[in-house]
Amino acid sequence: MTSIKFGSWIATRLSFAALCMCAAVVPLQGADALTTSPFAALVGRWTGDGMLGFKASKPERIKCRATYLLAPEATDALKQTIRCATSAGAIEIISNVKEASGKLTGHWKETIHNFEGDLTGDVTPNGFRIVVKGADVTANMDIVVRGTRQAVEIQFMNSSLIGLSMAMTKG
Repeated sequence: MTSIKFGSWIATRLSFAALCMCAAVVPLQGADALTTSPFAALVGRWTGDGMLGFKASKPERIKCRATYLLAPEATDALKQTIRCATSAGAIEIISNVKEASGKLTGHWKETIHNFEGDLTGDVTPNGFRIVVKGADVTANMDIVVRGTRQAVEIQFMNSSLIGLSMAMTKG
């Protein structure tokens, strides 16, 4: 197993920041897409890689896939599933999210480490900003979407995980 240096972790986080800054310059979608559903750009299957940070060990490279599905009856409800694997383990996040007037609510669960909580957040011009709070976890989650590219960053507080950063493409 190759050890990943702290500099690699920083480089990944800086790449995420660069993607966020680029996305801030280019709008997420046209006005028509936003009026149909703020989730329209997410729907489908995404794959990519990134880094997963642990409190007790060095960060590890991960391979990830994410699936986003709109509820059949409404364009304001989304199911998100993110699965990532490392040489030492895995992480799986399942979220059910509803949107009303730019505000997000729902439930978030990480099934491997058994963390879960309620989520709140906002639709932003470039994606989504989410806060998860539960008995076992507090986390901040940012999702930036630009065309067929997506960046996801999760910062965990008071858990065995530190963070998860991913860059994925649709298709």
